[in-house]
Amino acid sequence: MDVNLQLVNVAFCLLFVVWLLWDCLKEGGDFGSDNHLLHRGKLSLFSKIAVALNFIISISYVGFCLHEFWVGTGPIEADFSAIGWCCACVVAVYAVSRGAEKWPLVLVLWWGFSGTCDLLVVVFYILHRFESVEVPKFLPKANIIDVLSLPLSVLLCFSGLCKNTAKKMSNTTKPLLENQLGNNLGHDSDPFSSAGIWSQLTFRWLNPLFVKGRHEKLQLGDVPPIPRSETADEAASLLEDSLRKQKTQVTSLPNAILDAIWTPLAVNAVFAGVNTTASYIGPLLITSFVDFLSAKDENLKWHHGMVLALVFFTAKTVESLSQRQWYFGARCIGIRVRAALMALIYKKSLSIKYGGTSSGKIINYINVDVERIGDFCWYFHGIWLLPVQVIFALIILYKNLGAAPSFAALFTTIFVMVSNTPLANMQESLHTKIMEAKDSRIKATAETLKSMRILKLHSWESTFLKKLLQLRETERGWLKKYLYTSSAVAFLFWASPTLVSVVTFGVCVVLGTPLTSGTVLSALATFRILQDPIYNLPELISMIAQTKVSIDRVQSFIMEDDQKRLLHYCTVSEPGVAIEIEAGEFAWQNREGKKPTIKITKKLKISKGSKVAICGSVGSGKTSFLCSILGEIPRISGPSIKTYGSKAFVPQSAWIQTGTIRDNVLFGKEMNRDLYENVVEACALNHDIEMWADGDLCVVGERGLNLSGGQKQRIQMARALYSNSDIYLLDDPFSAVDAHTGAHMFKKCLMQLLCNKTVVYVTHQLEFLDASDLVLVMKDGRIVESGKYKDLISNPDGELIRQMAAHSKSLNQVKPPKATKSAKSYHRAKQIEETGIKFVDLSRSSRVSERNLHEETESGRVKWRVYATFVTSAYKGALVPIILLCQVLFQVLQMASNYWIAWGSERNGSVTREQLIKIFALLSGGSSFFILGRAVVLSTIALETAQRLFLGMITSVFRAPLSFFDSTPSSRILNRSSTDQSIVDTDIPFRLAGLAFALIQLLSIVVLMSQVAWQVFFLFLVIFAISIWYQSYYISSARELARMVPIQQAPVLQHFSESISGATVIRSFNQEDWFWKKNAELINDYSRVAFHNSGTMEWLCVRINFLFNLVFFILLVILVSLPRSAIDPSLAGLAATYGLNLNVLQAWVIWNLCNVENKMICVERILQFTGIPSEAPLLIEDCRPDTEWPLNGRIEVEDLHVQYNPFLPKVLKGITCTFPSKKKIGVVGRTGSGKSTLIQALFRVVEPTQGRIVIDGIDISKIGLQDLRSKLSIIPQDPTLFQGTLRTNLDPLQEHSDHDIWEVLHKCHLAENVKQDERLLDAPVAEDGENWSVGQRQLVCLARVLLQRRRILVLDEATASVDTATDNLIQKTIREETSGCTVITVAHRIPTVVDNDLVLVLGEGNVVEYDSPSRLLGDSNSAFSSLVMEFLRRSSTKNSYE
Repeated sequence: MDVNLQLVNVAFCLLFVVWLLWDCLKEGGDFGSDNHLLHRGKLSLFSKIAVALNFIISISYVGFCLHEFWVGTGPIEADFSAIGWCCACVVAVYAVSRGAEKWPLVLVLWWGFSGTCDLLVVVFYILHRFESVEVPKFLPKANIIDVLSLPLSVLLCFSGLCKNTAKKMSNTTKPLLENQLGNNLGHDSDPFSSAGIWSQLTFRWLNPLFVKGRHEKLQLGDVPPIPRSETADEAASLLEDSLRKQKTQVTSLPNAILDAIWTPLAVNAVFAGVNTTASYIGPLLITSFVDFLSAKDENLKWHHGMVLALVFFTAKTVESLSQRQWYFGARCIGIRVRAALMALIYKKSLSIKYGGTSSGKIINYINVDVERIGDFCWYFHGIWLLPVQVIFALIILYKNLGAAPSFAALFTTIFVMVSNTPLANMQESLHTKIMEAKDSRIKATAETLKSMRILKLHSWESTFLKKLLQLRETERGWLKKYLYTSSAVAFLFWASPTLVSVVTFGVCVVLGTPLTSGTVLSALATFRILQDPIYNLPELISMIAQTKVSIDRVQSFIMEDDQKRLLHYCTVSEPGVAIEIEAGEFAWQNREGKKPTIKITKKLKISKGSKVAICGSVGSGKTSFLCSILGEIPRISGPSIKTYGSKAFVPQSAWIQTGTIRDNVLFGKEMNRDLYENVVEACALNHDIEMWADGDLCVVGERGLNLSGGQKQRIQMARALYSNSDIYLLDDPFSAVDAHTGAHMFKKCLMQLLCNKTVVYVTHQLEFLDASDLVLVMKDGRIVESGKYKDLISNPDGELIRQMAAHSKSLNQVKPPKATKSAKSYHRAKQIEETGIKFVDLSRSSRVSERNLHEETESGRVKWRVYATFVTSAYKGALVPIILLCQVLFQVLQMASNYWIAWGSERNGSVTREQLIKIFALLSGGSSFFILGRAVVLSTIALETAQRLFLGMITSVFRAPLSFFDSTPSSRILNRSSTDQSIVDTDIPFRLAGLAFALIQLLSIVVLMSQVAWQVFFLFLVIFAISIWYQSYYISSARELARMVPIQQAPVLQHFSESISGATVIRSFNQEDWFWKKNAELINDYSRVAFHNSGTMEWLCVRINFLFNLVFFILLVILVSLPRSAIDPSLAGLAATYGLNLNVLQAWVIWNLCNVENKMICVERILQFTGIPSEAPLLIEDCRPDTEWPLNGRIEVEDLHVQYNPFLPKVLKGITCTFPSKKKIGVVGRTGSGKSTLIQALFRVVEPTQGRIVIDGIDISKIGLQDLRSKLSIIPQDPTLFQGTLRTNLDPLQEHSDHDIWEVLHKCHLAENVKQDERLLDAPVAEDGENWSVGQRQLVCLARVLLQRRRILVLDEATASVDTATDNLIQKTIREETSGCTVITVAHRIPTVVDNDLVLVLGEGNVVEYDSPSRLLGDSNSAFSSLVMEFLRRSSTKNSYE
């Protein structure tokens, strides 16, 4: 083609680029706007045809040019036409995506110019062919593409004219359409779905988020919504549809997932394929480029080099753009799959009954398996891309070197892959071992955190910390092997191109294959690309294997047959019947032995509106009976229990949601103010609400941590009452509250609010039986007696009479005060009843959790001290310079070896072929040696750093005060101990080092390019400055998004855990749908943060990739333009070869730079928990008491003032009293009077602000906590058992013989229960002691304390959950076994303290009374007398409730 026409084509290319840039800058703010949306929705037929025609013509020209180049017929004349059409295609797509009303003028001119040229070329070709007319010199020779594109060009001209003349018509309809737009787009649409093609290609739809993040800290509300397809409900419904569509007997989850995501997966596959193809164009053309530079023929015109430079640039741009779309698309698919699986697992977990799958296992499905399946979407295309990459590489090698060297390269590649496989398998097995060890450690950590209160009170935390450190040491052993194996894999990865190239060039030398610098550099570039599939194969195989295991686990869980509910909602029933129970047997699935848990021998009908009381001794099956009515226990025989109407259930162990008090009471129902206030008053919550900072909007912590046991039980009761159900099942709701509150609740709730409802209630307080219509007495899982209360107590041989005898014995201990009938005394008791729940226990004030419900995070950049701490943790950073030196030497030797073989291959005379290959092998081998050294030293640093950070955090957590655990959800500590620690163990050191290595590589390429063309150096400075600006612009938003990801994941896990533990309550209230919606919202919050976090990185990479591709293009242009004599072709070729990797390397630097900062947030979070303010020292060497201390157990409390926070009122206000040695002291008082705080001050859980406590002459604030707590014993209100065996629960420190253990078991009346299991003391105890009843757990805690035989014993509501008969036996045991001890009893039951030597009555943090019970009872006006009166009134007659 004539130069003039070439220049016109070049001019059009430049015009296209200028127009694009100008238009982007001019209208940048309007991208993705509503106007753009409008036109996108109304694409005309002409517009679609025009874009399609542009695409067809440009592809045709590119294909023709590549064909001509491959054939090598000389200069390619259609090159600039191809580039022009590619530019025109981009502009057309851009214009359509922008919703332009008419085609850009430059595009219409191009169509006119190209159509005219094609017409002239074809016309003159035909005339020349048939009329022998000479073709003018300014016209090129016609080719097949010119002929084929002529009709298409004419169509394009016609399309341009049609669209541009239609502008006036479109203007008339514009207002109407704008109105329509306002109506249709009023709702919040996500920016991704509404973005145009250009906006999606360059990620411009994220610009508003970056602008927001630049000016202020991003919050969750600032993150836009995700596309509808990624939401949990949409993704889950698609997956459920796919599962339903499968016709086969065996449902396949992988097939269902593929069916649900096949469309985005196919689109993603196109991007992956385009990226792979484009990445091989560089190595393919590098030979031609070096040959061009080496050619001495001046006839070879410069435009041939320019064409090559443009092809390189276009290929790199296509590679960059397609890679960004591929990676982002893969992540989006992963997010969708993860959301769908999370949603399905949640639905399934709510439907699982009978205690099927543990919550830990389900959380593991979410945390590990679902994450892994989501991550696999990233690896999916690697399965088919790997062989494609190898085939492409072989084609290039075959073209350059011939068949034999190509096959040598293939076999060497296969050999490296095969030799990598055993290491990969070893890595996989070691990784499994690490995960198993980590699971054991996390499980132990979770249980320890849950039981931290009991551990600290018993001074066992040091022992449990040692156990945790032993588990960590096991994990660290596997981690060490894993990291050193990874060093070998890293060495193989970096050495593989060296080995393949040495073998391939060796074969060339042996066979005498001619080597030129062009073919050598092309081969080296190909080997470098082959490096990835070699390395990725074992990882891919490992990932497939791991994902298969995860999919199988999730599939087995999701595909379990839904257990049919035993509960039938019968619409037709006998009139007046609420519950119909037929004879049958029920048993828990995990219970060993054939004996059923519940056996019903005769039919039972419970009438509507009746009150049914269930009583029985500890472990008699009362709770199991309620569960059988709910359908929560598998039925072995007989028909299912029928219930008629809605139900509400109040379990014995309170289940409280994280959220506000109001949310817990409303439980998904609309607010009815009158009902709400009645319920709150009936449950004695109104005074608590008045005292809380935000009233009923006060936030409840995890598992109700910041509430007392009584408050939790009352909130549960309020939840049931507010539901306004037909049937109420109450499992001993009055045991956790004091006598007065219990009486108040029984009267207000059961006798008033529920007077017309059916109520089945379990109770240990036999005084509540008289108010019932029917009493069921249970023993050994059977109903041994049933009938009216009066009828049952008239049977002298009945089970109820036996229990009543114990109750009467308990009552008889309480002698009524003198003048009990006096009006004054009675009035005082009533007054107490009316104003009872006035003071809240501020030790658990919900103000603590308001701050802590939402996790506090750092803001801004990760501080440099975090990096400094991390880098210097291991050996004070001494090994870091060694690693960097190894990398520098590796880079120098690798470049030297590549330059040597490229330079030597052109000097056949001065360098023999043997010398060539030997020196190449020597230099390459040396570089590999430094890589091995680098990998080993890095693994050593990683191990040491991870261990030091772990020890710092776990030690700090174990030394934290109990207030820290009350206000910090255990999930936060576990997150740091599991997820964050895993990242520190195996990720961050290698990312940080990878960043340093990539920077060294990048700088070495910059030096090399600057050596070839010094002008590039200044260009690099500009590009680096722009890159740093982009990175700083990006990081402020990206950092906050990265911080949000784990923060938004925690509520999902917490909600899962909470829902699973409360599944019985959720099902009984029929609130599954409400919880599902809440779960979907949490998953969507997590997904949208992850979605935008993925997009932000691609946004940055697109821009910086383009900048570096531009530098590479300019380098090539400079090399083409320089005189041949001014450049060394080998060095220039080497620079071009390394330049091919420039965009990949730069993307790797940026990706690592951003990832390092994002991942360093894990270190930041761990360091947050390294600096927790600790308790007083465990031991103070200068002030240690004698080993026999305390000899007597005399406790003196002197002017004790306590407040939990300087901003909160005092809880104890100057208490002064003495507990004499070897006496029994009862502590009584209303809720919030300071009873628990006094006990906490004795154990130094809270330090006094004034005053002191002296035990046997020693001020307890002067000695270490371990010395103090190890000499005291306590049985707390909430009985705590650890997973393990009965023996490890009774004697965690293994200090006692079996004989001693059996002795205390007999004393606590547990021996018979234990002997029922043939494993005896090795009988298993489930997580939280779930396989023991609450009463039995309290007996185990009592046995544990009796085994310790300490001088001072504290009982904090220790027998609240046992029946009266068992309580009497326990009190007798305590009296006998603790005759030489000081016993302090905090109790709700008056008989528990009435036989004590002294009674301390507290009120509002002051001592109200302190004397012997007999003297206090002797004064009818005493506060203790009032409490006794109230207890006797409550216990004597039914009239008190009416």
